[in-house]
Amino acid sequence: SLETALRAHPSPDHRFVLQHCQLADSAQLRRMKALGLCANFFANHHFYWGDAHHDQTVGPDRAERMNPCRSAQDIGVPYTIHSDAPVTPLGPLHVAWCAVNRRTASGRLLGAHERIPVADALRAITLGAAWTLHLDGEIGSIECGKRADFAVLEDDPFEVAPEALKDVGVWGTVHGGRIFAAGAA
Repeated sequence: SLETALRAHPSPDHRFVLQHCQLADSAQLRRMKALGLCANFFANHHFYWGDAHHDQTVGPDRAERMNPCRSAQDIGVPYTIHSDAPVTPLGPLHVAWCAVNRRTASGRLLGAHERIPVADALRAITLGAAWTLHLDGEIGSIECGKRADFAVLEDDPFEVAPEALKDVGVWGTVHGGRIFAAGAA
């Protein structure tokens, strides 16, 4: 187990990440916190398979707590969120929208208590992801000394309604300080 391995070979800043971590409960999240583990939640599950999970695979109670971003945050477990591409389409703003709104394809709200604010979802797909990879000194936020790699959005994600987050367009990117318009060759 990770607990045994960490006892035998302590590493204070290991940032080991449990991928998906879809059905972690509060007790498991507290244990993760104690071990210094991170979580990478598959937030798109709500949209793409939330109805099936609710009705057929895990049942209503567990579907309500799938991908517990809010609980992880409240307990102090560092986390990021992902699309699991190519399992679902690559789209960080859609992933963030899923964590913020927790809506299924049919519109069902799954686990309102696990929703997170837009700012926290954007942090999870940027600096949160970089932190789990030990790359937070290089990427994940726009700061002096870091790589000049970032997306340029068509709208301010803090100004649009949370329900519209997935519809914010990407004007282009800046990579290595060079500007690339979306769709440009």
